[in-house]
Amino acid sequence: MSNDQLISQEIAAIEVSEKLATGVIHIHIREHGRSASAQRSQEAALEEAIGLALSINLDIKHSQAIQLNRISPSTLMGSGNVESLAAMIRSFDIKLMIIDGILSSIQQRNLERAWKCKVIDRTGLILEIFGERAQTAEGSLQVELAALKHQRSRLVRSWTHLERQRGGFGFTGGPGERQLELDRRMIDNRIIKIEKELESTKRMRGLHRKARERNQMPVVALVGYTNAGKSTLFNRLTHADVFVKDLLFATLDPTMRVCKLPGGREVIFSDTVGFISNLPTQLIAAFRATLEEVCTADVILHIHDCAHPDKEVQTQDVLTVLKELGIEEGQKDAPLMIQVFNKVDLLDEDDRDILFNQLNRQPHSMAISAETGEGVPPLLSLIHQRLMEQGQIVEIELPSHEGEILAWCYRKGVILSRSDKEQTIYLTLRLDKGELKKFIEYKKGRVASPSTLIL
Repeated sequence: MSNDQLISQEIAAIEVSEKLATGVIHIHIREHGRSASAQRSQEAALEEAIGLALSINLDIKHSQAIQLNRISPSTLMGSGNVESLAAMIRSFDIKLMIIDGILSSIQQRNLERAWKCKVIDRTGLILEIFGERAQTAEGSLQVELAALKHQRSRLVRSWTHLERQRGGFGFTGGPGERQLELDRRMIDNRIIKIEKELESTKRMRGLHRKARERNQMPVVALVGYTNAGKSTLFNRLTHADVFVKDLLFATLDPTMRVCKLPGGREVIFSDTVGFISNLPTQLIAAFRATLEEVCTADVILHIHDCAHPDKEVQTQDVLTVLKELGIEEGQKDAPLMIQVFNKVDLLDEDDRDILFNQLNRQPHSMAISAETGEGVPPLLSLIHQRLMEQGQIVEIELPSHEGEILAWCYRKGVILSRSDKEQTIYLTLRLDKGELKKFIEYKKGRVASPSTLIL
């Protein structure tokens, strides 16, 4: 059996009939008398960790937040917490403990010995979710690459064998299952092979991108915190059937669909994986090729869950990831941004009034409900308007009897001024470069100057 087959067997998803009894612990580290994660409430952070665990059908028997004054190098938390949690683990017969934080390989090994159960950290949990959700070949390769890099760092001290029991990448596997030894050389060879395959995919994406540029079809990318409603909005805009469920990371594989804006112009909407706080660096690196669609988009829709109690912190988490991708609003050549505040149907009347008053003072913002469709038509008009901001200002002279062309100008462009003299109409308008190019080619208009068309 080849090395690739051994690795693919080890990482293969195998479902079990019963849920895995699980405990979830969120860790808050205090620094200089204040919590390092003070912006995000402990309750909301713990709730998010529980949501991540529930998204892969784990059976949560116990959950709690623990605040630490300092980190123990050997077990992350002090001996008192380790012992009290060990008693809880025995009482609930827990098989898996999830630490919502980052564990070193030594800490993971020592906690597993103390608690006599499997222990994974936040990175391992997110990798497990991604391993179960990936549907396309590219998505599977990206997740496998991130998982292998994570495993590679833990082979020497923590793991001599990788176990498998259920879906994902074996992080939640238990003792007694079939084990296959994976050494560093085998993992390195597999990583090299996957990176070559992803590089080939990246080149193909580049060719597709160039084809879209030739066709002058702009791309509108949807980004936002996980479970903010991106896929629901994507389905409503494009009449697609992307998987939608009230789960964290319900969407993993990117999807692209064509949609017509109010003016009749076609654009491509791109649905992307949701962002999350403390997203593992391995995943950002592995999904960089996919996220390039965001980097090269003409417009980015930043979807906010306006009904979430930690919406401000979620916004900062998304902006942090975008910054890591090299995207900052207002930066030269950065995509245009539209702030979309979703789930207004979940707000009470007072909160709705507050939100709408705030948006009245914020340009390029829109409140919507992707679930009910409220605010979606104005959002499409705003997208059209933002795309027009990238257009070119031109002056057009046309005979007054050319009503069809005049109507087209009003429909496709933004009229800045109009003057009617005798049998000629003089228009100054902002027109998208792609539409302008198509129009010139179709009508065979004569360019009198770089910014003037005589038809």
